[in-house]
Amino acid sequence: MDYTYTDIAKTIDHSLLNPTLTVGELEAGCRLARAYDVASVCILPYYLKRAAELLRGSTVRASTTVGFPHGGHATAIKRAEAEQALADGGEELDMVVNVSQVLSGEWDYVRDDIRAVIEVAHAAGQRVKVIFENCYLRDEHKIHLCRICSELNADWVKTSTGYGSGGATLDDLRLMRQHAAAHVQIKAAGGVRDLDKLLEVRALGVSRVGASRTREMLDECRRRLALAPIRVETEIQSAGY
Repeated sequence: MDYTYTDIAKTIDHSLLNPTLTVGELEAGCRLARAYDVASVCILPYYLKRAAELLRGSTVRASTTVGFPHGGHATAIKRAEAEQALADGGEELDMVVNVSQVLSGEWDYVRDDIRAVIEVAHAAGQRVKVIFENCYLRDEHKIHLCRICSELNADWVKTSTGYGSGGATLDDLRLMRQHAAAHVQIKAAGGVRDLDKLLEVRALGVSRVGASRTREMLDECRRRLALAPIRVETEIQSAGY
């Protein structure tokens, strides 16, 4: 194997963004992410403060979304969301571009919208993933967004919310890696549902993957590496994670 368990676990942002998740399921999801030592938990914004408490003392970062899932929030609202998330202990913010303005070719607006969130996060020493929602865009839009994000020093460019009409594709990941600057990482979201797919996108230069099937992927990783299974709490198991 050309990877370790930590290599794979630290590729995963455990997604807890389904609006129907109960408080019990959000709590269980955070505990599962901590037990499996993933990269981050990306949780519904209202529960970020509690997630940060549950993850304190671990190497799992607390994260949430901004302008999610459609990107149409006014820039001032996105900035306020970012400020609130940072106050609640957020360490990484996944923001959605204004898709309408991208499709309208209003690139100054798009740039200023992205800059507003990056400035707030970077001033606090935290990081930003910029979500394109590629299923709605043409290649020229994706390339232009990669260039803008590179200029603004975004930490990641990200394919999708997972709630659009499509998720990450291999062609899009290749395109984004080609046109984003070397200092900008790539995140795949939507459609990475097993370990083989995670390994496939990792080989393209992807450093993060949004996943809700974290347990299945990492249990399989440990099986292939001949590692002992991770023991988890009963309440995590009963919550279905």
